[in-house]
Amino acid sequence: SPYYNPALLPQASGQRLSGSAALLAYDRQLQSLEFTTPLGPTAGVGLGLIHAGVGNIDGRDANGVHTETLSTDEFSLSLSFGNRFAERLAVGASLTLYQSDVVPDADPVRGFGLGLGVAYRVSPRVQVAGAVTDLLAKYEWNTSAVGGASRTDRFPVRVRVGGSYRGLEGRLRLVGEAEARFVGRDRQVVDRVVTTTGGPRQETRPEGVLRRGVRGRLGASYRPVEILSLRAGVDRIGVRGIDGLQPSAGFDLRQQVGELDLRISYAAALEPNVRTVMNVGSIEIFL
Repeated sequence: SPYYNPALLPQASGQRLSGSAALLAYDRQLQSLEFTTPLGPTAGVGLGLIHAGVGNIDGRDANGVHTETLSTDEFSLSLSFGNRFAERLAVGASLTLYQSDVVPDADPVRGFGLGLGVAYRVSPRVQVAGAVTDLLAKYEWNTSAVGGASRTDRFPVRVRVGGSYRGLEGRLRLVGEAEARFVGRDRQVVDRVVTTTGGPRQETRPEGVLRRGVRGRLGASYRPVEILSLRAGVDRIGVRGIDGLQPSAGFDLRQQVGELDLRISYAAALEPNVRTVMNVGSIEIFL
């Protein structure tokens, strides 16, 4: 999937259409749609759409009286390309358009992000890869039309390095990844203290700071029979200790329908902090 790394696109053996939907608590929504296809003998291209939102938000005025039911929506539309430059080395890039519609009576805000990826097959069993995503991505808000102000929110730049191992004649797969996130923020610092008729007053100036965080994730899948794979994993390793972990488990079924290869997947993930279960279902069709 180019969502994880566009350099994986040259590994596509045929056209693939995939759709996913998640069942979440607190009226949240998450859906995705993706299409990938080979392009020539060494390249591949992918198109992906992701939607996330929250509905049934109870809008009230200053007196606590219900006014309307609100909702928020965010979209990302990405176009990815990858090419194999050597027998074991592949490189890819992706361009993503982001749109956020969270402020009633204000125009949606949009931003662009760039992603780069590389994948290297060490052996038939071992592959390593790396990706940098959301370069240059930011939202520039302007809500002056509804009494707000202007603000710029930069997306965290995500740097990920991982690897996979296949064993037991391809029936077992182990994967691991480390991710670092970097985001620039502005803060006000005291520049000097001046004396005025009203007393001493602090003068501040903006200062840019770089915030960063590191997390990891591990996963495994095992195929006991040809049509069934069992999966388990844990995400957010290193984020607020045990309370920040996100374990998950699931399976996928494979079935041949005429000339189509159909795969149905399900996963359940325990969300961090709120400790609710996220249920995700996916359908993949290999044309």
